[in-house]
Amino acid sequence: VKIEEPVSLEMDNHMAEKEDSCYDNAEAAFSDDEEDLSSKGKKREFRFHPIKESFVEEPVDITPFLDQLDESLKDKVLQLQKGSDTEAQCEVMQEIVDQVLEEDFDSEQLSVLASCLQELFKAHFRGEVLPEEITEESLEESVGKPLYLIFRNLCQMQEDNSGFSLLLDLLSELYQKQPKIGYHLLYYLRASKAAAGKMNLYESFAQATQLGDLHTCLMMDMKACQEDDVRLLCYLTPSIYTEFPDETLRSSELLNMIVAVIDSFQLQELMCHVMMGNLVMFRKDSVLNILIQSLDWETFEQYCTWQLFLAHSIPLETIIPILQHLKYKDHPEALSCLLLHLRREKPSEEMVKMVLSRPCHPGDQFTTSILRHWCSKHDDLLAEHIKSLLIKNNSLPRKRQSLRSSSSKLAQLTLEQILEHLDNLRLNLTNTKQNFFSQTPILQALQHVQASCDEAHKMKFSDLFSLAEEYEDSSSKPPKNRRKATLASPRSRKNAAQPPNPEEESASSSASEEEDTKPKPAKRKRKGSSAVGSDSD
Repeated sequence: VKIEEPVSLEMDNHMAEKEDSCYDNAEAAFSDDEEDLSSKGKKREFRFHPIKESFVEEPVDITPFLDQLDESLKDKVLQLQKGSDTEAQCEVMQEIVDQVLEEDFDSEQLSVLASCLQELFKAHFRGEVLPEEITEESLEESVGKPLYLIFRNLCQMQEDNSGFSLLLDLLSELYQKQPKIGYHLLYYLRASKAAAGKMNLYESFAQATQLGDLHTCLMMDMKACQEDDVRLLCYLTPSIYTEFPDETLRSSELLNMIVAVIDSFQLQELMCHVMMGNLVMFRKDSVLNILIQSLDWETFEQYCTWQLFLAHSIPLETIIPILQHLKYKDHPEALSCLLLHLRREKPSEEMVKMVLSRPCHPGDQFTTSILRHWCSKHDDLLAEHIKSLLIKNNSLPRKRQSLRSSSSKLAQLTLEQILEHLDNLRLNLTNTKQNFFSQTPILQALQHVQASCDEAHKMKFSDLFSLAEEYEDSSSKPPKNRRKATLASPRSRKNAAQPPNPEEESASSSASEEEDTKPKPAKRKRKGSSAVGSDSD
């Protein structure tokens, strides 16, 4: 062992030197990266640097601040500095709070006191706040820090108490010097039993700061938390959304903070919170706007957003208008999620309208895909909706349709769009057993459109309209004998009123009866009677 140890150390040192030399003498460079070319011979910045968990505590010098404090307060701050035991520090901290609450306390010393506390408790703001294993005991232990005594005293006081505003002013001074105090207050209000039901205290704190605004303060604190501790961010999320719905449910900024840093495990945890009723992240009146804003986010961020949305019980029709914003090349994430969601839905007319409103493009299979799925599951309902949309759009003047579609930034449903999508669907269903285009509502609608559309559309969609022609040929003709008898009857009545032809006066009564009842004799009489009619005229 004595022989092997120096050898192993030598090898480790040699490997370390070799590794360093590899980076120092690196010749490879990205061809399109000018910065890498200029930094030749230096260590790459993308090397992995492990997070340092241990901090070297530097001696804290608070002498400049001590000279500005009263003697009694100065002594207590010095005791706080010398104390090494947390419990002893908590006792001294409580004495400092009590002195601040005294009537004769000089409020001008709050800023100096805040500077002292910020320097003494720097360690409070390093490392993770949330315990590794979350239990009631571990949470209570985590909120037992000396600085949190200010939070505890605030929770125990009434807002109309004069000391309440003094402690808020002290926190405000601390917040200017150490912004992390904001999310530490949120954590205390969430984790401490003494703070149960006191989350509104944070709003009072936000108004006491120089920001003076709850929304701005909340966003800044959650951003600071996101940068320091993602686990804590996820832990705070349910209470933040529950207690401050007006500030959170309309905020795409906050949602993006969350989905930008969580992993798949944390996403699953948040989805479980949603489904158990502990968390609501979307509201009907704002969800569409948030989803539209999320279209510019990274792929995994969008994926998380859609998964969280699907965990809620918000009707799909609430967000279906987003289809008009989605381009098949730019927004595949949103289109994929919508496609999977739509296939589970029973189509409404509004859904079908939005799906058909998408521009027709050879590479965009979204509309054809969902229409084909609906054909297999809800063919009769889909046929009725398409018939209704075809007839409605066919009744609009062509000029009005073109003006409407050009004046709006969003795609508007036009007759040509519907026909193009139907033609694509027809081609897709070729050589399949699906008989969607044999349904009466579809054929009736095509027949209605064909009767009024121009020659250009008739030529362009001739194969589609041929289905309607076949339907007209097969279903609109009544039986021959009934049709001819019906056509003959008016003329028969006319002939009965006219004078008889001399050539036909010798006809027997039985023959005349046969002419009234049989179609063929009636046809011969019609020819004769027309001639007689013209002669008499």
